[in-house]
Amino acid sequence: MGCVSTTAHVGESQVLGIIPTALAEGNFVGKIVGEELRVPTMQDRISKMLDNSNAFIALPGLLNVDGFFNKLLSFLDQAREENFIPHSARQIFIFASTVEEMVDKLEDFVYKPDPVTAQID
Repeated sequence: MGCVSTTAHVGESQVLGIIPTALAEGNFVGKIVGEELRVPTMQDRISKMLDNSNAFIALPGLLNVDGFFNKLLSFLDQAREENFIPHSARQIFIFASTVEEMVDKLEDFVYKPDPVTAQID
């Protein structure tokens, strides 16, 4: 995470580090770039990340280098085809072979809610 946040910061992107206080005080985090927000728990961290983000990229990937995630993609597609998961759940998993392709896909992504599940509160 440090390498990604430093690169984003150097590239003049906004960086917000959301860190549980116990990790920040225990020197587990390292050098902070950008803004730092300390929260009491990991659950609070996840909540704040959701509140402050447009997307998440799991590194080292859902970069599908050399087809590493092809079986996971097949599983998700089969689960969708058999109506085990709705289209709205499948579409949020975006895979790419390169960083450039991932950025393009994220920039082009438009969430389309499932009409049935969208009515559930």
